[in-house]
Amino acid sequence: MNDKVWITIGGIFGFLAVSIGAFGSHGLREQVSADLMKTFETGVLYHLVHSVVIVAIAVNSKRNFTFPLVFFSIGIFLFSFSLYTYVITGIKSLAMITPFGGVSFIIGWLSLIRIALKRVNTITEKK
Repeated sequence: MNDKVWITIGGIFGFLAVSIGAFGSHGLREQVSADLMKTFETGVLYHLVHSVVIVAIAVNSKRNFTFPLVFFSIGIFLFSFSLYTYVITGIKSLAMITPFGGVSFIIGWLSLIRIALKRVNTITEKK
């Protein structure tokens, strides 16, 4: 995918993170326990951070970072959206999906590191 697509995807994710966060802050705070609210806020935090990372990489990259961006996106869906759904519905089995999102985030970060190290090795080999 090209940079414009990833910037758009990151922008949509960012928009959703802020909108869902506002919904939680204004619409859920009185409806759920403090523990569930903290769970919801964790979902929003990870959602927003990874949205910004997707946009930052897409705007600044001169290499193909599709692999980490795909895994950050999968992580947002599996991690954040499973937490949102769990908090809103109270269905605990949905929280069992969350760790798969965490693993997706980890794969995304490790692949980003791998690409960066490969880039550094390529630069030093040319000197």
